[in-house]
Amino acid sequence: MRDRIIVTRQPPGRAVERLDSHGDVWMWPHDREIDHSVLEEKMRSATALYCMLTDRIDRDLLESAGDLKVISTMAVGVDNIDLDACREMGIAVGHTPEVLTDSTADMAWTLLMAASRRIEEAVAYVKNGQWGRWEPGALLGLDVARTTIGIVGMGRIGQTVARRARGFDMEILYFSRSPQPHAESEHGAVRVEFDELLDRSDHVVICCALTDDTRGMFDADAFARMKRTANVVNIARGSIVNTDALRDALTSGQIRCAGLDVTDPEPVPADHPLVALPNCTVIPHLGSATERTRIAMADLAADNLIAALAGASMPARIV
Repeated sequence: MRDRIIVTRQPPGRAVERLDSHGDVWMWPHDREIDHSVLEEKMRSATALYCMLTDRIDRDLLESAGDLKVISTMAVGVDNIDLDACREMGIAVGHTPEVLTDSTADMAWTLLMAASRRIEEAVAYVKNGQWGRWEPGALLGLDVARTTIGIVGMGRIGQTVARRARGFDMEILYFSRSPQPHAESEHGAVRVEFDELLDRSDHVVICCALTDDTRGMFDADAFARMKRTANVVNIARGSIVNTDALRDALTSGQIRCAGLDVTDPEPVPADHPLVALPNCTVIPHLGSATERTRIAMADLAADNLIAALAGASMPARIV
């Protein structure tokens, strides 16, 4: 019998065409998240799942899928998948690291610059007809060159953010569970404790994975330690930051500004208080959103799934 492959959303490029030659493919036909009840029904006969970061792959779903051999997600992060359950059930899990490193690091810098130089406010200033005579004190932002950047999580993306920071002559601090000698020797990064990073950094960039240890780590106490001129950028996962604490820090002047590619909740409602703040730049999870990167992610996810079904080594296996 041919393998039954479930695809939860249309990926870019030719990934689905490639999967078609390796099994019977069923793909969710709508341009939105798959209904969980539909996914549960389809999983009962599935041998392979090609999913997205927005799909909740929990133990109950996995237990309903008696023949499932492999899950391949078109994402780096796998916090939406119950990995412990997959290990217990012998289900291989693949993800898509490395191919989105540059584009996500670029987005970190886009948000860092946009928030620190008040670009969103400046665009509105022009569109609302407020731009008159030049004013020496109008829309003053924060410096980037020759300041201190603190990177939380020094994996591939964190190291790429650090590489770009060298071009701005920045002092580079980082907090990570383990030392990263390459980042230290190649980029001059200095490993410090979390509290010291918060104390000293002008710009804090969150690049770490969402785990039990990092969930909510940016809380009211964390923001209270930062400089009142601090800029916080999150390109990792929204739940690493306590949303209410961030809102309070931005409205009270405890920190200066923030740039968010991810939020909690996600998507964040248009009428959420955070969205209305002039010193908070919020975009809809676009870190990897370039044509080349998303096609590369789609292809790698397909490669992982095809390899697992053939009994071969997955190019990027996490379980």
